[in-house]
Amino acid sequence: MRFLVDNSLSPIVAERLREAGYDAIHVRHIQMQAATDESIFEYADSDERTIIAADTDFGTLLALWEKPKPSVILFRRGTQKSPEHQIQLLLANLPIIKASLLTGSVIVFERNRLRIRSLPIGS
Repeated sequence: MRFLVDNSLSPIVAERLREAGYDAIHVRHIQMQAATDESIFEYADSDERTIIAADTDFGTLLALWEKPKPSVILFRRGTQKSPEHQIQLLLANLPIIKASLLTGSVIVFERNRLRIRSLPIGS
């Protein structure tokens, strides 16, 4: 699996994913830290990467995008903000969410639950 970690999260998330054997980059590593959300979506789509973010604007953008890819993993309010906790939560759940990510989904981590919604939204 290939991941693109948004600027709303620490580069440590991408680093830990790489250490776990995944292909992961942070937007800073490709000089996209100031890019628009739309540009990030386009890059992730063209490079077949799942976006990982904490930016609530991604939900709105997903609804407007109207495409089944890229998949997006969102950390919502109530989840711990430390990169170490985020990566622990993500790695523990990747076996459960992998198939959904490959077919196109938004995965939302909240304080006490995990939500999975197929893309495109509204289909």
